Amino acid sequence: MTEKNSEKTSVTKQLGPGLITGAADDDPSGIATYSQAGAQFGYGLMWTMLLTYPLMSAVQLASAHIGRVTGKGLAENMREVMPRWLLTLLVTILFVANTINIGADIAAMGDAAQLVAGWGDHWFTIFFAFASLMLQVFVPYHRYARVLKWLTLSLLAYAAVVIVVKVDWAAAATGLVVPKLSGPQAVATVVAIFGTTISPYLFFWQTAQEVEEIEDDDEAKPLNEAPDQAPREIKRMRIDTLVGMAFSNVIALAIMIAAAATLHQQGVTQIDTAADAAKALQPVAGDFAFALFAIGIIGTGLLAVPVLAGSAGFAVSNARGWRCGLEHKVSEAPGFYGVIALATLLGIALDWSDIPPIQALFWSAVVNGFAAVPIMAVMMIIATRKSLMGEFRIKGPMLWLGWAATLVMGAAAAAMLIWQ
Repeated sequence: MTEKNSEKTSVTKQLGPGLITGAADDDPSGIATYSQAGAQFGYGLMWTMLLTYPLMSAVQLASAHIGRVTGKGLAENMREVMPRWLLTLLVTILFVANTINIGADIAAMGDAAQLVAGWGDHWFTIFFAFASLMLQVFVPYHRYARVLKWLTLSLLAYAAVVIVVKVDWAAAATGLVVPKLSGPQAVATVVAIFGTTISPYLFFWQTAQEVEEIEDDDEAKPLNEAPDQAPREIKRMRIDTLVGMAFSNVIALAIMIAAAATLHQQGVTQIDTAADAAKALQPVAGDFAFALFAIGIIGTGLLAVPVLAGSAGFAVSNARGWRCGLEHKVSEAPGFYGVIALATLLGIALDWSDIPPIQALFWSAVVNGFAAVPIMAVMMIIATRKSLMGEFRIKGPMLWLGWAATLVMGAAAAAMLIWQ
């Protein structure tokens, strides 16, 4: 192998759970929330992306550390620091939040498919739900994630919009660095942005993926058992997480700017349907805007729904002491796959509610904004507990930023309740 190819392989190996987590973070809920923020407030809430990047990076890196150091899932570690009733409550909160998010995601996927086909939104929703479920049951996630992630490249169309349309860059720069809130709806939108960017399901997912990385590699062991592996693995997790979160936030910024420069500029401040949201892509896609938007929603949805359902499965299984993992067959982990199936099937029911799919995505992000706070607090306690993390308990910037993220999320949620 040449030196150049060796370097390429080395870099590739350092991108795994964090990159997939970042891609899944820009799910349909994220697309809808960032679009609504740009449409309603123009460039005014872009500062949230500058704020969330270091915070989300620290939280996701703490999640990765917990999995790689202990070799156990997040809920399994939670069992060590809290009474069973409190663990059950937190896992239930996660399950409810994930089910709402799954329902909103698959409803939006059905709505996006109807936008192109002109018929059958409910049938498409059912199809995508079962397709996602069957993929999780019969195909290892890492195999089809490699294919699905290419569909998410359609999100780069938002970056193209930013290049093509006339952007008020002075206003955009101001919106990026000057925090501004203009009423209760702005506060609710900030909670939604935080909730879709720093989502609780991603904590459980990234921890679980680090555990599966250990189980899939005969030479890998938890860092508590093999501290000599720490320098290489900590560097990998840092690069993987920072790159994944950067990808997520750059796309989020592009979506906000595109919506601000097109929809907001045209006086469209409320997005209720996929057709409304897709109009932001018309400057670059023209008549193909609806199709391009549909590809982005469906691609990110198929990538994110398994993460949502899987994280619920990991959380419940870890809490109950069941075998879990997407690499296992159904017969090997029936409880784990049962939770995944239940969360997905319950999500289908939300498609028959009176809430427009795009608005359902927005409010699912708000729910995540509230659900994340107690889970983040417990996660930070675990990450600093010497009895669990040993010499690898987090400290320094990761510690400060992790607690800062928890406080910021809590303050935003409290402000929304008070202001509303």
